[in-house]
Amino acid sequence: MKLIVLSPDREIFNGEVTSIKVPGSGGSFELLNNHAPIVSSLAHGEVRVRTKTDEFKFKVEKGFIELLNNEISLLVQGYEEISE
Repeated sequence: MKLIVLSPDREIFNGEVTSIKVPGSGGSFELLNNHAPIVSSLAHGEVRVRTKTDEFKFKVEKGFIELLNNEISLLVQGYEEISE
């Protein structure tokens, strides 16, 4: 799946991923390859992104996610990196 993560002032990520877990307004959910189309608002929480070789996490205050034809757009406010 292709993922693009945008904040109001910059592009945070643009590339291929195997999954993404997000803090939806109604609870956390995970998107995998060939998932049904979805649009959802995001609540404050942790986003977890997996690629074929890596995993990274970050926090968001709020945002929106859209998935259509294995292309994910994630628009976030309050982006904060999580260091491990």
